Amino acid sequence: MELALGHFLTLSSRTSSTQLRFQNFYIGKDIDGRSFMPFGFSGTTTNRQGDNMEATLVFPNNELSRSWAEEALEDAWTAEVQVYTMGLLDTDPRTLLYEYFGQVSSGGWDETSLNLKLSTVLDAVGSNVPVRVMHRSLVGKLPTSSNLGL
Repeated sequence: MELALGHFLTLSSRTSSTQLRFQNFYIGKDIDGRSFMPFGFSGTTTNRQGDNMEATLVFPNNELSRSWAEEALEDAWTAEVQVYTMGLLDTDPRTLLYEYFGQVSSGGWDETSLNLKLSTVLDAVGSNVPVRVMHRSLVGKLPTSSNLGL
């Protein structure tokens, strides 16, 4: 039995309408509006303690990837990676294994590769939950005393 994994990647700018869509399985083909880009995805999303770990996207260091990578780092673009089991032909059915959503938090490059680290939006253990202010429109009328009865 053969198992082939493919990744579908969507990178979106938070400040403009820029959206890049890539797939890394079918060489030289556009699949579902995604052009081929050779990239790797670490795929690590959680550990046994429940806190989220960073995932990494690795691209070749060339003009195509450098053209948008600096902006992705500066503007903290969001990334959605879909991991599929793939058939050898582009007409074969594929099965979604999982999706990873993250934000570009850091990165770097060397002579051959360009790396983008993705941090998840929520970290349950580190309590890095986005700040939210409670007000009447979200929760209704707030109590005015500490005497509450059930």
